[in-house]
Amino acid sequence: MVLVLKRKDLEKILCMKEVIDAVEKAFLEFFNGTAKVPLRTIIDVEKHEGTMLYMPCYLEGNDALAIKIVSVYEKNLKKRLPTIFATVLVNDPETGKPLAIMEGGYLTAMRTGATSGVATKYLARKDSKVVGIIGAGVQARTQLWAVCEVRHIEKALVYDVDIKRAKVFAEEMSKKLGIDIEVAENSEKVAKNSDVLVLATTAKEPVINGEWIKEGTHITSIGWVGPKGRELDSKTVKKSKLIVDSKEAVLSESGDIIIPIKEGIIDKNHVYAELGEIVSGIKKGRVSDEEITLFKSVGLAIEDAITAKLAYEKALEKGIGIEIEL
Repeated sequence: MVLVLKRKDLEKILCMKEVIDAVEKAFLEFFNGTAKVPLRTIIDVEKHEGTMLYMPCYLEGNDALAIKIVSVYEKNLKKRLPTIFATVLVNDPETGKPLAIMEGGYLTAMRTGATSGVATKYLARKDSKVVGIIGAGVQARTQLWAVCEVRHIEKALVYDVDIKRAKVFAEEMSKKLGIDIEVAENSEKVAKNSDVLVLATTAKEPVINGEWIKEGTHITSIGWVGPKGRELDSKTVKKSKLIVDSKEAVLSESGDIIIPIKEGIIDKNHVYAELGEIVSGIKKGRVSDEEITLFKSVGLAIEDAITAKLAYEKALEKGIGIEIEL
């Protein structure tokens, strides 16, 4: 029998604090070298202007084995559909038996938010009070949630090219988190007034200017558009202490870093550390209140595998989901 978990099931059983703790363990294992996580396989579906990604992973230490299949179709917004669909298959590492199939869109949002939460825990100033969010989609919600789990946030600023979407975000998340959320008229205002700045866009051109970033800011960039697009400008990247989820993945897939390298603004050595190195303590995160830190994430299957295992175990514990015979 295989356990099927719908989005509503995952919403009931996954809490951000637990996912942050799980993802931090996955990055520690990634650093220790016991994670088998090949670069994702990417298939461009040019005819329909979409992209398919296949992301397998086995975490030996945590005994988590899973694969996620995720689609990115930017034009879905015009069809009133999510830009991302995803499905996760969890297998038993001992026998290979399929254990669970679960909706991956919410899981992706939770694990991505949790990863940023881990980075914020180590890289943001302890006295950070204001979060800026650029891009008010599904991912932005779990980003803000995660930051609020690791810092005492009092206020958030949000900007989106779709003002209605930003207003809905502000109303929904202020009720959920109990903080004041202001809709900003432009991204400049958000960037200039944030202690923690989160970029969660599908933009292919920079949405901020490095001149807007004040000393002491922590920036998280989760937009993923491939090697030819970016949401960060080169000036921001250059002036920041750069931490990534995976150096290999970022240098292969992220235009935010690839483009400044091609421009000669930075070189590969500008990557200060991987997040696993920070979590392990082999490298220090923030060392002063003045430095600007930047976490660039392209997303790793370790995050999906550990979160999917957590979801499966909690579903069994609470008796949630439907069992089917394949």
